[in-house]
Amino acid sequence: MNCTALSLTQLSGRLAEKALSSVEATEACLRRVEQVDPKVKSFIRVDRDGALRAAQASDARRAAGKTVGVLDGVPVALKDMLLTEGLETTAGSKILRGFIPPYDATVVRLLREAGAPILGKLNQDEFAMGSSTESSAFGPTHNPWDLSRTPGGSSGGSAAAVAAQLCFGALGTDTGGSIRQPAAMTNTVGVKPTYGRVSRYGVIAYASSFDQVGPITRTVADAAAMLQVLARHDARDATSHRVDAPDYSQGLEGGVRGLRIGVPKEYFGDGLDSEVGEAVQRAAKVFEKLGATLTDISLPHTRYALATYYVLAPAEASSNLARYDGIRYGHRAQGIKSLKDLYATTRSEGFGPEVKRRIMLGTYALSAGYYDAYYRKAQQVRTLVQRDFQSAFQNVDVVLSPTSPVPAFRLGEKTQSPLAMYLMDVLTLPCNLAGLPGVSVPCGFTRGGLPMGLQLLGRPFDEAGLLQAARAFEREHDFSSRWPPLTRDARADC
Repeated sequence: MNCTALSLTQLSGRLAEKALSSVEATEACLRRVEQVDPKVKSFIRVDRDGALRAAQASDARRAAGKTVGVLDGVPVALKDMLLTEGLETTAGSKILRGFIPPYDATVVRLLREAGAPILGKLNQDEFAMGSSTESSAFGPTHNPWDLSRTPGGSSGGSAAAVAAQLCFGALGTDTGGSIRQPAAMTNTVGVKPTYGRVSRYGVIAYASSFDQVGPITRTVADAAAMLQVLARHDARDATSHRVDAPDYSQGLEGGVRGLRIGVPKEYFGDGLDSEVGEAVQRAAKVFEKLGATLTDISLPHTRYALATYYVLAPAEASSNLARYDGIRYGHRAQGIKSLKDLYATTRSEGFGPEVKRRIMLGTYALSAGYYDAYYRKAQQVRTLVQRDFQSAFQNVDVVLSPTSPVPAFRLGEKTQSPLAMYLMDVLTLPCNLAGLPGVSVPCGFTRGGLPMGLQLLGRPFDEAGLLQAARAFEREHDFSSRWPPLTRDARADC
């Protein structure tokens, strides 16, 4: 049996029935990584021994009748932004090569406590700054649906690994769309939780008021199962909210009858690929057929969201990345004779072009004489974006839009134009400005066979409602059961 084609929840059921062991499933994933990942390049490093130890421990617990939940024994993988005790963590950057964290991020600890074997660390744009994985110091990841194209970013390695059947679920981080956009480009499900729903403790910071950790999975039920483990208050994260998470799986099949769905006109304008727009409009009609009500709405300050984000996020990055100085950990320039030269040379050698660009943008926006004109003004516009959503949610329950304005584009196609790359997040980053939850669910394929994604946005802490709506749509199609041609090139039978 090709067990790597099972969904996370299907594998969990097979493990519970003892039709499979965690060791068998983990070894199957590791074989697929060896066979397929040289083409996809989603893994930066594989922790074979650690994963097998965790799988053996899971099988022992199950034999003793002491299983610890749905994820017990299910192999997963992690974006390289998440600290892992004893396992190198680099955030896709040369400046952190050789850094071995002394502790786990809270989300990593929760996965370990849930019994999930962790296969390794996944590729990403450097410090999560990018939309294609092409800024990674380890080279780009390739989309399993077309190896000449990007899987999206910055969590492109996470999405590609799930799509290529290399793991049953993965964690990504979403600062401006970095979970949802790659999910849309790889036919996977991506969840960006409400800001504060999931702990950021032990997550390497890009922009601290935006960053949020979430799952990328094959199905909505899989995403609900992973989010259930992650959605905990954490006293070590000052931004973690004391809002109890519901049982995300309990109401998953509840349907959407009576749901009020807002369709914002600003998300269907210039730059939207015609096939993507048509697919999302068809999806909206599916919701209507299922009993939901569609309402045209306006989010007028969306037009300023991209500019606002690219003032605020780089400003926070400028501050957060100041700690990488070559003194305490990571890369250190050699042959330096002064402290000033140590800082300058270490950072010049360690950071890639996109990270340097954003540091300079952020430092400029925060500098004397420009703070009020740029940073303060951007914070004011951020409030206006938040108020747009607050107003909309007085009349609708969910906002529906495309996730990415285009399907997966070719590697190298946008690297010469930063603005063209930044525009890949134009439909996802307003959600981060407002701190809202968002879900991307597969909604079809282009005539060329490339996946497309539908985005659903909800009220703060209403991940359950979004997952229920996403599941209602998922039930109407077979998109989640389709696999890229690459998955037929190798089998990893259990």
